[in-house]
Amino acid sequence: MARPAWGFAGPGYADLSLAVVTGFLLILIAIPFVLWRVWRANADHRADDRISFSEWKSSQFETWQDRIKGADAAAEIILPIAAAAVGMTIFAVLFHYAAAHAGA
Repeated sequence: MARPAWGFAGPGYADLSLAVVTGFLLILIAIPFVLWRVWRANADHRADDRISFSEWKSSQFETWQDRIKGADAAAEIILPIAAAAVGMTIFAVLFHYAAAHAGA
């Protein structure tokens, strides 16, 4: 039996699950795109202001509350995306396990 691209697809609420997951993925793609467009519209396009990622991660990153290292800021930015990916994978495994044992 061929498995579909989404791990959530199966009997029952497959259409609803696929719609929710597709919505999450669209939002996950749309947010960085919108942020990039806002930055591009408001940025000065001078090449001398650009720094490499290694310089950025060792420098200070200013937030509205404090200043933190760039590497810590990158970890805090990636953490919610990683948590969502792990959560979706756990749901896919649980749905697959439940579907496999429902017919037994």
